[in-house]
Amino acid sequence: MAAPAVERPVEQPAAVPVDATHDAWRGGWPAWAVAGVVAAVVAGVALRLYTASPLWLDEALTVNVAHVPLGDLVEALKHDGAPPLYYLLLHGWMRVVGDGDVAVRLLSAAFSVATLPVAYAMARKRAGNVTAAAALVIAATSPFAIRYATEARMYALVALLVSVGWLGLAAVLERVTLPRLTLVAAAAGLLLLTHYWGFYLVGATVVALLVARRWQPAAAIVIGSAVLFAPWAGVFAYQLQHTGTPWGSPPGPVEVAFTTLVDLGGGPYPEGQLLAGVLAALVVLALFGRAVDRHRIELDVRTVPGVRADALVGALALLAGVGVGAVTASAWASRYTSVAFPLVVLVAAFGVRAFGDRRLVAGVLAVIAVAGVVGGVRNVVTDRTQAGDVRAAILANAPGLRTSANGEHRAAGTALVVSCPDQLGPAVHRVVGADVADAHVTFPGAGDPRFVDWVDYEKRMETADPAAFAHRVLAMAGGRDIYYVWMSGYRTLAKKCEAVNDAFGAARPGSRQLLEPDEHTFERQALWLFPA
Repeated sequence: MAAPAVERPVEQPAAVPVDATHDAWRGGWPAWAVAGVVAAVVAGVALRLYTASPLWLDEALTVNVAHVPLGDLVEALKHDGAPPLYYLLLHGWMRVVGDGDVAVRLLSAAFSVATLPVAYAMARKRAGNVTAAAALVIAATSPFAIRYATEARMYALVALLVSVGWLGLAAVLERVTLPRLTLVAAAAGLLLLTHYWGFYLVGATVVALLVARRWQPAAAIVIGSAVLFAPWAGVFAYQLQHTGTPWGSPPGPVEVAFTTLVDLGGGPYPEGQLLAGVLAALVVLALFGRAVDRHRIELDVRTVPGVRADALVGALALLAGVGVGAVTASAWASRYTSVAFPLVVLVAAFGVRAFGDRRLVAGVLAVIAVAGVVGGVRNVVTDRTQAGDVRAAILANAPGLRTSANGEHRAAGTALVVSCPDQLGPAVHRVVGADVADAHVTFPGAGDPRFVDWVDYEKRMETADPAAFAHRVLAMAGGRDIYYVWMSGYRTLAKKCEAVNDAFGAARPGSRQLLEPDEHTFERQALWLFPA
């Protein structure tokens, strides 16, 4: 999606020297500049290819849903609450590439890498080669982009579709042709089938186009979205009524703005805070700043031409999402801002035009690249879940496990894993399989640990009986040890996981804690052993 009008590069005052940012390196790029951009892109691509963390809840659940036969996928997604496109693509991808952690994440990596040349083309169309190079560096080394390139979720695909849609719409605004209108319509419809926050960006774009009296692209977006989304509308209506976001509460706008900025920088780490500050400054300069000479920047509170419309569309989309979330009591996560991420990159890249000295431009981009790569490396080595630690603790403490000749662990029918709540089930089950435990159930329904049924989730959790669940699991366990994986603080559960823990302890004395929650891990778990 894009701005409602094609805006031309800023006309600089006559005092600006000929090698000011918008004319920098007109005679060709210096070798050191080319080498720096290439190094940043190579590092960013490499960091998109691997992370050591096991799959956390959302990833493991996504893979499990995508694994079901195609004939069952619609029903599975009715209980999951997501649109179908990414799951269809992942289903086909796994049939070819496999379902290991690296394999399933490489699909997102492919989408993210494909977005880089599109980001370059966006910025080049808007403001020329220097801005395009800046956009390429920002996008390639962004810890936010790297994170979701290494996550088996749809957010990298969202960014790619938005970027392609922007280019298509920019082309339509220059000259209306049927192929260009078709591209824009397809991008809008596919975006809605990838993530429901696409509605906010599509809606903001249509409003902006109507205000600018660009009827044809607005109509194309509406028609394309309606045609492609119509077959899914019935499932979407069911999801609206029964799923939602019971895992969280709606935040305020200040919290959304702060969290988004921090996460765009890579998280609450020194390099992340530095990068977030630099990106915020570039956005401000893009909207209000222009170079007077090599050493001075003029600020115009009326804003300067260039990317005002792009910033406005992105801001309206995010505000709409937060506003609807507040009205409907829906939770929010910074990953949803993937719908506006390409616009953030474009606007921030445009901000380098406010610098009249090429050395300052190079320095700012170097800071962005270094801080981004550091954040990207942190993403590679940081666990998103303690599920791997759960497996290691069980292997280290389970007396019923034996080691076969080839070094694999085999369960001797003595281990039952229990997860509370069921939101811990998919990640734990993926790493604690049949080679470690011969059974795995989750609270509240003692159901399949591979899935979380989000249908009427809050109501079911409120009525769940921890004592009855514990009694049922104890009967199921028989003479097997119980390994209880649980964590407090989940919304709608109150103290029910604690109550299950107490019931197990009362029935089986001699329990001991094998793993404590790690406050630095996103998905934390505690592990207790209740021996037979």
